[in-house]
Amino acid sequence: MYDFIIVGGGITGSALAYELAKKNAKVLLLEKDAISDNATRYSYGGLAYWSGITDLNRQLCREGIEIHRNLSDELGSDTEFREIDLILYIPRETNPESILQNYNKFEIKPELLSVQEACDIEPLLNSDAISGVLKLPHGHINTKKTNQAYLNAFCRLGGKIQYEQVTQFLEKEQTIIGVETSENKYYADKIIICAGGLTRSLLKQIGINLKIYFSNAQVIVTKPTEIKLKTLVMPAILKRLEIENKVTQTENENRWINPNTNILDSICEAGAIQFIDNHLCLGQISQFITDPYTKVNSILSEQEIRQEIGQILPELKDIPGTLEQCLVAFSNNTQPLVGKIEEWTGIYTFSGFTSTLAFAPPLARHFANWLIEGNDFIIEQCRGLVSKPN
Repeated sequence: MYDFIIVGGGITGSALAYELAKKNAKVLLLEKDAISDNATRYSYGGLAYWSGITDLNRQLCREGIEIHRNLSDELGSDTEFREIDLILYIPRETNPESILQNYNKFEIKPELLSVQEACDIEPLLNSDAISGVLKLPHGHINTKKTNQAYLNAFCRLGGKIQYEQVTQFLEKEQTIIGVETSENKYYADKIIICAGGLTRSLLKQIGINLKIYFSNAQVIVTKPTEIKLKTLVMPAILKRLEIENKVTQTENENRWINPNTNILDSICEAGAIQFIDNHLCLGQISQFITDPYTKVNSILSEQEIRQEIGQILPELKDIPGTLEQCLVAFSNNTQPLVGKIEEWTGIYTFSGFTSTLAFAPPLARHFANWLIEGNDFIIEQCRGLVSKPN
């Protein structure tokens, strides 16, 4: 019998498991893949600590970047944290001043650079494709190493990891008392779902229609290369957030409740980041397919990403690499679903983040306080909270 069972071993699950174990809770983490194949593994690793809008988000951004700055020492393993410039490129046909206005709501305001200034900072940019860039301070980590560091520290604190897929929940009178895998049954006082894009389908088994959504994201991961990218490059006009808002509207809800393979919308955006070992992540296609198990056409996706990259960062277009895909979870108003699930006892969620890497570590710390101590001033303000823990 455990105090907590956490379902999902990505960055949300591993951070929360660690924070609970720090408080001497008996915790079991269940992850379906011994070698992860999730959004954490294929993430760019960016830490957008400048992006707070509300007082709550700004505080979490400040807490998050401080956690990351000290996390290697705390966990006893290198997360490869570094400070890096974020370059948000503005398409040539777009007025830079109009885009700049969209960023004035954030706590840290960007610096608008001319095309020449932008290319001085990032020589790989195609000067003919942009009208300028916005430059912001940014953090960066190796997400795979960070996730493993959390898991290792969790185990050192006495936590247990089982690589088994949850197949169903064990319930009794509207109370979740445990989970069943293909191999075992496990029992706990509280079950916390940190399963990212699979959260919706997992909870559907017990009749819970949680408004958490996902995209099927695809990126190209390269081998280490001698070409040097100096910054993290992303579009200043992020179409993905606009589409995420559209596909979560009421008129599309039935498509999520009854999954099919119809693409609601898809977009391809040119972005790039080079890790410390010199491998790159390139581009991102976001396809909104309501069946989480649908496979995409990897050949066409890779061609589309390379075409977009070629316009902004021509030297990176043909670097050998492999197309990878994963599910990326999000909620319908960019706020994570953190707290107890309404009308049920014993089951909670910790998922649906935007800017997961920046927000999950501080929220994991606050959520652990809330779960153990029964209160936390940050969690009390979160939209996902519906009642006191029980």
